[in-house]
Amino acid sequence: MKQQEHKRIIISGGGTGGHVFPAIAIADALQHELKDPEILFVGAYGRMEMEKIPEAGYEIIGLPVEGFTRKLSLRNVRVVIKLMISLRMAGKVIRKFKPDAVVGVGGYASGPVLRKAAGMGIPTLLQEQNSYAGVTNRLLAKKARKICVAYEGMEKYFPVRKIVLAGNPVRQEIRELSSKGNSSEARKAFQLDKQAKVLLIVGGSLGAKSINDAVKQGLGLVRQLPDIKLIWQCGKHYYPEAKKSIINIPGEKIILHDFISRMDLAYLVADVIIARAGAITISELCHAAKPVILIPSPNVAEDHQTKNAQHLLRHSAALYIPDSEAADTMMKQAVDLLENTDLRNELSKNIAKLALPDSAGIIAREIVSVLN
Repeated sequence: MKQQEHKRIIISGGGTGGHVFPAIAIADALQHELKDPEILFVGAYGRMEMEKIPEAGYEIIGLPVEGFTRKLSLRNVRVVIKLMISLRMAGKVIRKFKPDAVVGVGGYASGPVLRKAAGMGIPTLLQEQNSYAGVTNRLLAKKARKICVAYEGMEKYFPVRKIVLAGNPVRQEIRELSSKGNSSEARKAFQLDKQAKVLLIVGGSLGAKSINDAVKQGLGLVRQLPDIKLIWQCGKHYYPEAKKSIINIPGEKIILHDFISRMDLAYLVADVIIARAGAITISELCHAAKPVILIPSPNVAEDHQTKNAQHLLRHSAALYIPDSEAADTMMKQAVDLLENTDLRNELSKNIAKLALPDSAGIIAREIVSVLN
């Protein structure tokens, strides 16, 4: 039953699909929990939320905030200036919109927006997606009313009284994968015949250079195996180079995309998946219930993707390759897994057990409790 009427909520964050799509899922869930809510997103200029949020039907305001460079650099002076500007802009947005609550989903914009909101006495809620809490969320947690987490054991980072185990929200079409089966629509979308085994390679929404390089290194192996087809999401930035690399390979052998919008269909047709270990990627893979090889990105704060991957490894729910070894071993391990039916079945069964349903609904109901 819808609890309250005309409540105003700001949802802040973004940067990658791992932040943007959960934010949209939370907003959609709030539409079911509240009567006629007014939802405003606040993101960062030039990041993917500025495109994807309006496509989902929501209004968004951008801030000039950027991330710090880890090494000493004059660029960080510019970052500090933009942070100060973003804090002022965030204050103006909050005063004008007058939110009843503010939700942070991670990403550059969530820091200044939640800091300003908490300073104004507005209730805030955090959504921590990873098994290792970043510095920003640990600082924001001091003033947050609730902290929704995706993994157990997060009391080492946050006050236990604030923690709610909710999982990570994923898109509705991903949540419903188990009821779809291996649909003919999915095979038709990728022009696949029924006999081919499909290897899906996804380097995240922006692509991953090391994974793309490993694919190119293994193209000779792919060419030799007639019963294997490859769906490769390489990222917009890397697409021209990837296109050149497959020019001498038969067109039906490799299906190349810069970005796959219908990831649910890609998951459905995949027999094996190679992916990064971002929190939302892992949550989607749990719902997809397909055998996966994880290659965590080494270029993330506190190496949190490796820690995410280790959670699956402890449950025998995935295979793991360090990023530094991907070029030499990734494609061979993928082909070996495609040919090992027993191991594929075991990995699929174990990863499916880790899926948490209705994460967005749980978080939305926690936001309602904060409003109360």
